[in-house]
Amino acid sequence: MFLFLRMVFRLLKNDLIFPNPSLADEDGLLAVGGDLSPIRLKIAYENGIFPWFNEDQPIMWFSPPERCVIYPDRIKISNSLQRTIRSGKFEVTQNKAFAEVIQNCAKILRKDQDGTWIGAEMLSAYNKLHSLGFAQSIEVWETGNLVGGLYGIKIGRVFCGESMFSKVSDASKVALVRLARSDIDLIDCQIENPHLISMGAEMISRVLFLGMLKKPI
Repeated sequence: MFLFLRMVFRLLKNDLIFPNPSLADEDGLLAVGGDLSPIRLKIAYENGIFPWFNEDQPIMWFSPPERCVIYPDRIKISNSLQRTIRSGKFEVTQNKAFAEVIQNCAKILRKDQDGTWIGAEMLSAYNKLHSLGFAQSIEVWETGNLVGGLYGIKIGRVFCGESMFSKVSDASKVALVRLARSDIDLIDCQIENPHLISMGAEMISRVLFLGMLKKPI
């Protein structure tokens, strides 16, 4: 079960039940506490819930009222990006270097962020999910060096993206295009940002997003 505290649900350690996502606050915060065990994370993603917290905070679980998503057939690929893809300068692989991708996502410096939310606990949890076949990665290589990539969780025909990184221009965009060309119906980007919007991301309601998660494979 869970306890209700200050308008946010507190999860109890030995219970895997989440509150209904519709009970999240206006910022999407639904609950705190619990753990990052593979089974809890899988249940969370199946219900449109994801963890997001810094290492000095308790585990916080979110389900925003609107979701930033990309429909693969609506992704926007600029002329310059198309030229980059056609040039063959990058080699793109899938699930070949998951641990390296998430490590780079954790270390990469991001504008307007002092640190990273991908701490040791998150790294361990998602590497376990990958070993169980739930977490996946796409890697972008240049002359044998890992220069970009992304990782996330695949639920049915929805890829719930967690993070991406790029060490050279266009590398993360190339990874996103490869993802859009895989066998999925939706890419969940969670929170909007200018980079994603420029590539065709749009906002949909929580209700519509949850419906996509429940679609048969």
